[in-house]
Amino acid sequence: MTGPTALHALRAALGDAVSTEPAELERLRGDHSGQRRDGRPLAVVHARSTADVQAALRIATEHRVPVVPRGAGTGLTGGAAAGEGEIVLSTARMNRIVEISAADQLAVVEPGVINAALNAALAPTGLFFAPDPASRAISTIGGNIATNAGGLLCAKYGVTREAVLGTTVVLADGTLLELGHRTVKGVTGLDLTALMIGSEGTLGVVVEAIVRLVPLPTGVPATIGAYFPSVIEAAAASAAITAAHLRPAAMEIIDAPALARILRHLELPERSPGSAHLLVQTDGASAPAEAERALAIVRAHGGTAELTNDAEEGERMLAVRRAFHPAMAAQADVLIEDIAVPRTALPRMFAEIARIAERHGVEIPTVAHAGDGNLHPNFLYAGDEVPEVIWEAAGELFRAAVRLGGTLTGEHGVGTLKRRWLEEELGAPQLELQRRIKGVFDPLGIMNPGKVF
Repeated sequence: MTGPTALHALRAALGDAVSTEPAELERLRGDHSGQRRDGRPLAVVHARSTADVQAALRIATEHRVPVVPRGAGTGLTGGAAAGEGEIVLSTARMNRIVEISAADQLAVVEPGVINAALNAALAPTGLFFAPDPASRAISTIGGNIATNAGGLLCAKYGVTREAVLGTTVVLADGTLLELGHRTVKGVTGLDLTALMIGSEGTLGVVVEAIVRLVPLPTGVPATIGAYFPSVIEAAAASAAITAAHLRPAAMEIIDAPALARILRHLELPERSPGSAHLLVQTDGASAPAEAERALAIVRAHGGTAELTNDAEEGERMLAVRRAFHPAMAAQADVLIEDIAVPRTALPRMFAEIARIAERHGVEIPTVAHAGDGNLHPNFLYAGDEVPEVIWEAAGELFRAAVRLGGTLTGEHGVGTLKRRWLEEELGAPQLELQRRIKGVFDPLGIMNPGKVF
């Protein structure tokens, strides 16, 4: 009877912050990955303060009840999905911007602050928070930290790990830790801040973060839209841009199957069959000169390209890329994937994806953050359950990425989706070490069990 006893204790300690409303609990069984856990969570705690988080975790520890930390639920690997008898600990209502220091170029925020809301508040300062996941309009900073989120701009401005100076964390037993620094430099002891970033709620719950801000780029961005006869040529051009020591703010590839579906979704004119799209945007004072150099490389690699220095036109061009996930979801059921390879390996990875799609008879439209080698293959299917052939193709794709010197996930995380392949990349000794580290933070194993490890 652990569950009812724990629920009684939660209600006694936290009152109306605790909900057992059936429809809400049903929704919390899944996230944006499309996966759903078995059974129904015990309750959801809508934490309003650090003290609420501490109280919930102390009760969970006392009664040995698993806890699933959750932000906006925009994850794509099942990391925030809760199952039978688990407590969902939501930090979505902890959404205060505690401090903005323009002089020190940092902000202190609670985990429920939305990416877009933080940048709206920062606009008058001429600074911004750089990580820009596709879900930035609805995703939270806490969720960004949990998965080390990236986005279109991360090739130039870095992923979440580069944007976090410190965190305040509550461990499974309610212990409060202040990790990191307000300073740009700080090497006192082991870097536990970096360890928390990307840990997917398995080590503790972030209740506050000190985030690094960067100046908004000056001038007008320059944007190149290019079409190639094949995605291999587009990938070769992007690799050549990187090799030329150019660092665009965004550089995105859309392969032919993805482009065709996006244009259909947006009701835009179709391109020649097999056409792939490369988008390059430079920013800052050197944007025009860098764009001209990138344009020459694109054309030398067989691309038909146009360049604009009009900011609104540039955003319209990038909107085609941003429509990728909505376009796929509108036309099929989708398993959204996330791998990364060295940038020079992008042409070979795209060739592997085409080979795997043909071999298994499945469609895998793919886009890539070409500036950092991060690809998002989407496996299309019909039905409530992911067919076994899709999992077979996905497994082959993951192994191909690792074989090319890459990784199972560039920014989405492991969650439940990729657990089965984790040891193939890390090896048994490293995986066991990571499990032992988790045991130090969470000796009872109640923090997000069944995820990652």
